[in-house]
Amino acid sequence: MRRTSFEDMNCSLAQCLEVVGEWWTLLIVRDALFGVTRFDDFHTRLGIARNVLTQRLEHLIEHGVLTREPYQDNPVRYDYRLTPKGRSLWLVVTAMRQWGDEWAAPDGPPVQTVHTTCGNLATVEPVCSECGEHIAPRDLRPVLGPGAKDPSLLPSR
Repeated sequence: MRRTSFEDMNCSLAQCLEVVGEWWTLLIVRDALFGVTRFDDFHTRLGIARNVLTQRLEHLIEHGVLTREPYQDNPVRYDYRLTPKGRSLWLVVTAMRQWGDEWAAPDGPPVQTVHTTCGNLATVEPVCSECGEHIAPRDLRPVLGPGAKDPSLLPSR
């Protein structure tokens, strides 16, 4: 069943969901961030149907998240590599993983990350890009940006 498209919605989150909102897509991106590049490795790790994996990989290529690069000629086989656009999904995947660790992993995180510089377990915390303070939703207020086409994007207060 095809979901409703957000293609015409003037919202950056909706546009992100157009690219990575399908069920398997972020798991493919997660594995690519972990260094998986081969179709068979994605297939084995995820247990996803081959036709669905093919569709999701093609979608990610079409949207510039992955590139397909041949590594073998006969038969032709490909590596699927993250583009800068794909690598920038790291923060999205990390935020979702950390949410899952806190709220959906009763036995503890299945995977943890170690900061290679200091050697400690690390979580990603939101900080202001200008002053460096930690921020929470209550510390932010939305304002219209240059791409706004409709002032109703902002909630009324």
